Amino acid sequence: MALINSVISWIMKKRMHQIGLFMKYPHEVQSEWFKKLLNSAKNTEYGKKYGFQDIKSPETFKSRIPINDYQSLKPFIERNMKGEQQILWSSDIKWFAKSSGTTSDKSKFIPVSQESLEDCHFKGGKDMLSIYCSMFPDTVLFDGRGLAMGGSHRINEIRNEEFYIGDLSAIIIQNLPFWAEFIRVPKRKLALLDEWESKIEQMAKATIHHNVTSISGVPSWTLLLLKRILKITGKDDILEVWPNLEAFFHGGVNFTPYVEQFRKMTPSRDIRYLETYNASEGFFGLQDTASPDLLLMLDYGIYYEFLPVDKLGDPGGRTLSLDEVEKDTNYALIISTNAGLWRYLIGDTIKFTALNPYRIQITGRTKSFINAFGEEVIIENVDKALETANKKCSSTVNEYTAGPVYFGDKEQGAHEWIIEFENPPENLQYFTETLDNALKSINSDYEAKRYRNLILKEPLIHTAPKGTFYEWMKRRGKLGGQNKVPRLSNDRKHLEEILTMIHNPPV
Repeated sequence: MALINSVISWIMKKRMHQIGLFMKYPHEVQSEWFKKLLNSAKNTEYGKKYGFQDIKSPETFKSRIPINDYQSLKPFIERNMKGEQQILWSSDIKWFAKSSGTTSDKSKFIPVSQESLEDCHFKGGKDMLSIYCSMFPDTVLFDGRGLAMGGSHRINEIRNEEFYIGDLSAIIIQNLPFWAEFIRVPKRKLALLDEWESKIEQMAKATIHHNVTSISGVPSWTLLLLKRILKITGKDDILEVWPNLEAFFHGGVNFTPYVEQFRKMTPSRDIRYLETYNASEGFFGLQDTASPDLLLMLDYGIYYEFLPVDKLGDPGGRTLSLDEVEKDTNYALIISTNAGLWRYLIGDTIKFTALNPYRIQITGRTKSFINAFGEEVIIENVDKALETANKKCSSTVNEYTAGPVYFGDKEQGAHEWIIEFENPPENLQYFTETLDNALKSINSDYEAKRYRNLILKEPLIHTAPKGTFYEWMKRRGKLGGQNKVPRLSNDRKHLEEILTMIHNPPV
């Protein structure tokens, strides 16, 4: 295995030269992909509709093609799912990544072409390892196995045409080359099970005897698996099970609320934690330094545009190309991809922390914030405030959701929270005050609305028994790595559902 580790590590390091090229020539690389995408799709139905053939500049592209969300592309995607091809993209598409839904749909089905699999998603996974090997040349990662928390998929048939629906992670695992089975666990059949409670149990039992050196997955589901492994084995920490574990590659949600729990599970060693930014729509960023900022990956078959968040919903709002962005401004991310998503608003907001090379932080969602009173609190604000409160109160938050308490006849508005603690604070009132003050220091709009309780009074926090959010997600049919607890909402739907569960537990 030492020889295999040396060979694979060498191959991974070779890719760093190509990564260095797009870091050095970012605008040229983006311009090249802009031309390639339009040329590839010029004879598709969508390409003919908008005249891709004679689009020569990003300015023409932006003026001619509308910004799309899932609803506007849904009719094209549905036809694709019925077997029609050459609709949005030039090659046949038979894989569709199931993603969290929209206001009017329970789920979205994102097309995944062979090009996006190979040039984006697979490439992102290989680059994750390449960057890791470059950062840590002493790694023995490939002496053991990588544990991957995969999703599930199913095969559908319409008019004798097969197409496949599944979590993106399942689509990736299903299409991995045969040799990948020798360096990962669990086996493909187990990794693709769709019943999550049984899957966690079987994965725990199937992996404990392997030499696991790395883990990749969504933090919340990975924690659930690791806790089950400790219970089955009776060990005190995960290094007693996997003594050579050295890395955890995480993504999907902010890692800050989970980091202390992971560290407690590996107390005798500093495990290396690296973040990835990937979604059903594409692979966008990788952590390539000790800083948590992410390198924007520019040669994955994606052309990027950026819309200042304050221009969302503005018909005259102009998107910016990569060479026009500024640091520390919140942008909504818009992508055109080698799977036929054209000027697609994916719903994430980011900010640039560096422009040479381009590095970003994920700041939230375009529809995941609380702005019921003009306070504009985003996920980034909340995660930082919770980190402060946890440090001062020696507490650990497992899961949470928050939403507004609207004005009453004699009451001001407020933010109402439901928090499931791993380690609860000794004094909930002090935790509430600390969280509130941290939010004031982070967000001036929130601070203004909290001034003398004129608009917003102090937050109202409920503590939930352990397992509450898991049970809530289970009842909603939302178990699985692609489903995440909604953090912030501008309505009370989630709050009311969970409060009802807490106040009316099953007998």
